Amino acid sequence: MLNRPRLAALAAGVLLTAGIGATVPASAAPPQSAPPQSAAPAIPLVTNARWGGHGSFDRIVIDVRGTLPPVTVTPVKVLRYDGSGQKVPLAGKYFLEIKLSPAAAHDDAGKSVYNGPRLTKVWLPTLKGLALTGDYEAAVTFGAAFDTKPAYKILRLHAPERIVVDVRPSAVGCGV
Repeated sequence: MLNRPRLAALAAGVLLTAGIGATVPASAAPPQSAPPQSAAPAIPLVTNARWGGHGSFDRIVIDVRGTLPPVTVTPVKVLRYDGSGQKVPLAGKYFLEIKLSPAAAHDDAGKSVYNGPRLTKVWLPTLKGLALTGDYEAAVTFGAAFDTKPAYKILRLHAPERIVVDVRPSAVGCGV
């Protein structure tokens, strides 16, 4: 059994140790592990583009790693490469520019993560060609070529993340 003086010394030691620990500055505290990093990239990465015919409409699919970025689809008179402004050599009478921004088709080291076609002729009823026209200033753009004026609908699909543009001739109507 402990006697009073010994018990008092033990209690004083415990209190003193607790007091010293409470006064250690935060900079002297042991390092703590960083919170876990998310697997999603900071800026969405465009990894592929593909297409297919679906009976009454054609479909363009753009695969994305990370959160889906905003997308705009704009009819244009001519397709041009971002940055250079050079004309994209796709045959067609009508064109759509598909822009994902913010997005990139390259990683932080500048290496391309895009594995899809750069410029290709397509033999579908509506879609006649597809090109990657830009990976420039946090925007990735594609150009699509058509022989007839296209009507289109944009879909945002998940698991896996992808942007879908369904296209049919406008004479058929916009209810894609």
